[in-house]
Amino acid sequence: MMYTPPISTITGLVLIVDDTPSNLEVVSETLGDAGFDIAIATSGDRALQQIERSLPDLILLDVMMPGIDGFETCQRLKANERTRHIPIIFMTALSDGESKVKALELGAVDYIVKPFYEKEVLARVSTHLQLSQLTKNLAAQVTQKAAELEASQLQLIQNEKMSALGNLIAGVAHEINNPISAIVGNVDAVQDYLNDLLGIIDLYAQTFPQPGAEIEDELTAVDLDYLREDLPKLIRAMKDGGDRITSISQSLRIFSRADSDTKQSFNIHQGIDSTILILQHRLKSNEQRPAIIVINNYDNLPEVECFPGQLNQVFMNILANAIDALDESSQGRSFAEIQANPNSIKITTSINNHYVKISIADNAKGMSEAVKQKIFDHLYTTKPVGKGTGLGLAIAKQIVEQTHKGKLSCHSILGQGTEFIIEIPV
Repeated sequence: MMYTPPISTITGLVLIVDDTPSNLEVVSETLGDAGFDIAIATSGDRALQQIERSLPDLILLDVMMPGIDGFETCQRLKANERTRHIPIIFMTALSDGESKVKALELGAVDYIVKPFYEKEVLARVSTHLQLSQLTKNLAAQVTQKAAELEASQLQLIQNEKMSALGNLIAGVAHEINNPISAIVGNVDAVQDYLNDLLGIIDLYAQTFPQPGAEIEDELTAVDLDYLREDLPKLIRAMKDGGDRITSISQSLRIFSRADSDTKQSFNIHQGIDSTILILQHRLKSNEQRPAIIVINNYDNLPEVECFPGQLNQVFMNILANAIDALDESSQGRSFAEIQANPNSIKITTSINNHYVKISIADNAKGMSEAVKQKIFDHLYTTKPVGKGTGLGLAIAKQIVEQTHKGKLSCHSILGQGTEFIIEIPV
């Protein structure tokens, strides 16, 4: 005996396709009384037209009908991506084994032979609707679990990359910091000592206006007047260089800032500037192109509660991609052509509706609509093998939208450039 699920828990639209009015009346009344929504078609052609307007949850399909028969109707439905998932139960007077096999091979889920027993029809319809709903729920769960697994994998990759990069940069910054602090701290003392020594030389010159031929020759050889003029410049250049290295060390520490379990207040502009500094070597001119110009248009932003290390990774991925795009767009163009329309990256920040907005735009070749639709997909990349992993923008989107509840979007016009917009709630 076939189990009949509780009718009250099963709903759906059932399309009955039959050219016999008495069959339509009996089946419609039976299913309608059980709580199902009913639609009727008297031929295969009308059924296909009706399904185009409204998709049923299950189809009861006769075989022998005017026009296209039930087998042809089933074949067309199963060939259509939009309708192939709809369960079809054949309900026909054909009781031979060959017809049953053909029906099942075409994709039907069941086969009822006329004359039928109303309760059997109700039980089979209820069972297959429940199976269809369970299948849909299972597919949705599989899709959700796959998305969660992908997100988890991206998170692990992101954490590993940031941990390795952060440790490396923090170590470099620490190693730089100690010797440069010694140099910068001693430059002023060196300047004072040199001033004292030059003062003593002047005092000797006053006390011994005729130092003798040997000293006169040595003073001429070292050009004391030029030394007096140039030595302070050298010391000032050394101090400026030391201050620059100190600034680089500080930027490295900002970029590699470790994230705790809770969000921290962060200066967005410091994060962007530290990232640009790390990428400075890639912005310089090379054999293929002149230097890339970075244009900063910063608004007065408040500090943002966020995970600084992760946001810095987003800036790094987007800026590195912009440089890659400009390198690619420079191929085949002369320096003169590029200088007429310089390679540039424009970074604009603003605050609007409780969101900090960061725009990073380049003037490279842009991308097609088809590419733009896929750039945030896991493992999708347009770069050559070995250069791109297809993870950077996928990770960036996860950091912005899932971790920070913000939004990462892309606007691009082929031949004009690409703009990425990061929005972080304040």
